[in-house]
Amino acid sequence: MIIPLKKSVPATNLHILSQAGFFSCLTSEQLELVAANCSIQEFPGASQIYSLGDSARYFYVLIEGIVRFNLTLGGRQTSAGEILRRGEVFGWAALIESAQRRAATASCITPCVVLALDGNRLIAAMGPKFSSAITPISSLQPVRTVGSKK
Repeated sequence: MIIPLKKSVPATNLHILSQAGFFSCLTSEQLELVAANCSIQEFPGASQIYSLGDSARYFYVLIEGIVRFNLTLGGRQTSAGEILRRGEVFGWAALIESAQRRAATASCITPCVVLALDGNRLIAAMGPKFSSAITPISSLQPVRTVGSKK
């Protein structure tokens, strides 16, 4: 269940995005466009940000908390071994045009705060070269960015 915080101030979003290395290729104008089209969302501990098979609309930057990925194999859920911490990005399926659904479950180990970015708007803001460059990246691979803690 998503518990929305108060309406995000784009300056706060801009600061969060500028700290994530994933967005370092963006121009100032692109970064401002992306910042204006995202929102901060809060999830309680032991909740799911998304589940296997959910629509893959959002790409996320983890602001606070710890997230774990789980895969479903043969009807059984198993940990994918990925634990995400502050500053990491995840939810790659939202950036891959052919991926309409989530391939894993992202669960909050602790209460979490994320910056949610609409995948289609992010692709449009980053330009056509970005879309073709991101396609080979697995939707299950988080990216450790500058400032993220291991």
